[in-house]
Amino acid sequence: MEIGTYIKEARLKKGLTQEELAFQTDISVRTIQRIESGEVDPRSYTLQSIAKVLEIDFEHLFNFDKELATQKNDPREKIWIFLLHLSGIFVFIIPPLIIWLWKGAKNPEIKKQGVDVMNFQLSMFIYLICAGLLSLIIIGIPVAIFLGFFSTIMIIINSIKAINRQSYHYPWSIKILKNEAA
Repeated sequence: MEIGTYIKEARLKKGLTQEELAFQTDISVRTIQRIESGEVDPRSYTLQSIAKVLEIDFEHLFNFDKELATQKNDPREKIWIFLLHLSGIFVFIIPPLIIWLWKGAKNPEIKKQGVDVMNFQLSMFIYLICAGLLSLIIIGIPVAIFLGFFSTIMIIINSIKAINRQSYHYPWSIKILKNEAA
């Protein structure tokens, strides 16, 4: 999350419009818009005004980018993200659910990717139930086998992409769970 997004979320939680924040901080509306969109990095005195009105700790806001960079460079985060994606192969839904709930509470990136992984796992579960019902007329057996291979391949590919911080995509994933930022 960028500092502008963080400020926007804090503003919305306080129930303020950009115009109201601008008025209370004596900063132009356009500057607030540019900060929230990520066009500019706010200066320290601007951050002080915003922090005061939004009741955010100035030091946290001032060091936000440094904290974010430290968090993104944490090698343990990469390992947990890799395990989050890859764990779906072994026992289906339970291991990624445990990692998502345990580590996602502390790490927004793991939380976000956990939603994607869980949506894929739940979607595959629904498709397998349908394949099981179709097995009564024989066609479900090859469908279930195909889903097993497809799921395994997608999990491996996306695990590798996620650990390398590349964009990943789970096709045929039903959006059952939503990301808070979306």
